[in-house]
Amino acid sequence: MNSAPILPSHLRRKAVIYIRQSTGHQVITNQESQRMQRDMKEHALRLGWPESLIEIVEADTGTSAQSTVGRTGYKNLLSELAMGEIGIVLSYESTRLSRNCSDWYPLLDLCTLNQCLIGDRDGVYDPSTSNGRLLLGMKGIVSELELHTLRGRLNAGIDNKARRGELVMRLPVGYVHLDDGTIVKDPDLQVQECISLVFRTFLDLRTCPKVVHHLRKHGLMLPARSHTENRCRFETPTAHSVMALLRNPTYSGAYVFGRTRSVKRTDPTLPGFQCQRLPEEQWRVVIKAHFAGYIDWDTFQLIQSILAKNYAHHRRRESPGVAREGIALLAGLCYCGCCGRQMTTGYANNAYYRCRCLRDEGDPVVHYQSFRSRNIDPTVQKAFFFAAISPVELNLYEAAYRRTQAEQQEVCAAQERQLQRLRYEVNRARRQYDQADPENRLVTQELERRWEESLRSLAEAEQRVEQDQRQMRTEALRSIPPELRAQFTSVGQALPTLWPQLSMSTRKQLLRCLIEKVVLQRQESEEELLVRIIWRGGAFTEKRLTIPPPVRRSKWDQATLVDRVTVLVEQGHSDQQIAQQMTAEGFRSVGVSQLKPSTVARIRTEQGRAFGRDLRPQPPTTGPLTIGRVAAQLGLHRLRIYHLIYRGLLKLRRDPQTNAYLIPDTPNTLELIRQLHAGQIHELDLTMEHQDA
Repeated sequence: MNSAPILPSHLRRKAVIYIRQSTGHQVITNQESQRMQRDMKEHALRLGWPESLIEIVEADTGTSAQSTVGRTGYKNLLSELAMGEIGIVLSYESTRLSRNCSDWYPLLDLCTLNQCLIGDRDGVYDPSTSNGRLLLGMKGIVSELELHTLRGRLNAGIDNKARRGELVMRLPVGYVHLDDGTIVKDPDLQVQECISLVFRTFLDLRTCPKVVHHLRKHGLMLPARSHTENRCRFETPTAHSVMALLRNPTYSGAYVFGRTRSVKRTDPTLPGFQCQRLPEEQWRVVIKAHFAGYIDWDTFQLIQSILAKNYAHHRRRESPGVAREGIALLAGLCYCGCCGRQMTTGYANNAYYRCRCLRDEGDPVVHYQSFRSRNIDPTVQKAFFFAAISPVELNLYEAAYRRTQAEQQEVCAAQERQLQRLRYEVNRARRQYDQADPENRLVTQELERRWEESLRSLAEAEQRVEQDQRQMRTEALRSIPPELRAQFTSVGQALPTLWPQLSMSTRKQLLRCLIEKVVLQRQESEEELLVRIIWRGGAFTEKRLTIPPPVRRSKWDQATLVDRVTVLVEQGHSDQQIAQQMTAEGFRSVGVSQLKPSTVARIRTEQGRAFGRDLRPQPPTTGPLTIGRVAAQLGLHRLRIYHLIYRGLLKLRRDPQTNAYLIPDTPNTLELIRQLHAGQIHELDLTMEHQDA
């Protein structure tokens, strides 16, 4: 036994006995471990500590020593240790204190700083000495190694058993374990029908909210696992409950282990671990067709792909929205062929469809996928006319009608199963009431209340089912007769004639009846556009269009454009001349094949305002003076001259062609205007001098 010297300074402080067990199960079953740890009190008495200074800390029973998270007793121990109130820390084994070296060595440093000893059943150690720290460090390393060894052995045994499909796990609702460990479907037929109905409905409607709405519309309940009773309960369908069924691979008959992993929380304020869902390729064990499934594995994969697409669709907020009175016929239907996101619709000068994906990706050439609606809408409109006239849509309607009839039959079967269960609950409540002692009013009143509640639930369910079935019979349609088929065809043929008389919102609603989306993607030639019309049902039509070249909006191109316009303006060229010359050089305005004079004028105005100078084409230096030349020679701002003109102090004539003010270029003109501005003269009339000139 190794024993460090116990000094009187140690005996004047407390002796803390730390007691801990890893799990709550050990606290209940392993009482002997607790007795041995409490016996350390006798050890402290033998070491010389009075009973009044001996303190037992057992607040961490049922807590693992893997970390300090959730160990309030250990944290209080550290606080008292830092204040110098503890002379020795005792534990039956060093593993009781910590099984993590990252926590063990700070404890040793704290004991060294405050001259505190550490003791166990093997002896007493002084962390401030080299020998004591060596021995305690080895104990910490061995303790951590033991933890990892035990965990590795346990996980290896679990993995081997799981690979054989013999590891017993908690089953989702709809499955039960037999006595021999075999997994079978729940014998309750209503449970089986409800789960199967969820999968069939999702494959038809293809979205989770629609499945929930469908089930609630018909008053159907979903089974759920009861945590307090060994039976299933039925609850109102929610998006969470439906999604739990759709994402669970167990319903495909597959034995799956390791779908999640526990990850230590990075936030120190949140205790414990968080459960993280793993992708399918990282699942540890997958045994397909291990038992009877509600669906097969291929169907499960199809459902997961649909859910993934729905999630991406939701994140991008890709919804057609409400049909509005805008001139953009395909608003809400256009999708970008580069990123797959829905394109926005704008009405600046003209309607256009735009996606900023190329700008977001930092494309150095083209910042937008932008297309004028007038270049695309007529092509899609003609394709829609052809599809609407085609009699194939009638056949599709009849097929959809037959599919709806099959869905209604499934709903009716599920409703009948639910009514059978409710009738059973009523009969059971009645039997319990009849078997009770009539004189025991406290019991009979409660049983009577349960009986009445079950009767009320049955009556409401029967009424709801009757209304639902009545509505189904009312909405039931027969196959389209030949005369009605001819009427549909005639209406389709007349659609191009009636189209101009319809409002834009009506046109958009008609398009959305047949078209699901329109994918637009500019080709490599940049003047060719691929239009892919995706019809409802999955079919698609492709069209190639010739459109104006894309708008160049990169910083380099824009700077070059501005610089070139500025140079040509200072050379005295007009906006029309600049537009013609730069068009020949390859510059283009938005959506057209040439540079517009209005674009030149806009750039000229913006740059002149930015640089504080007039970038308008300057007239020749000979002839009448301009306001700008006079202001520059006098060192004044142009507005000073205009202010004199607007006040009527300076009278000038205007050029009949350009409407510009004309100032005669005489030797005394500048001096007279300077005197007028300085207030030396009150009025100046230069109209006669210009006329004389």
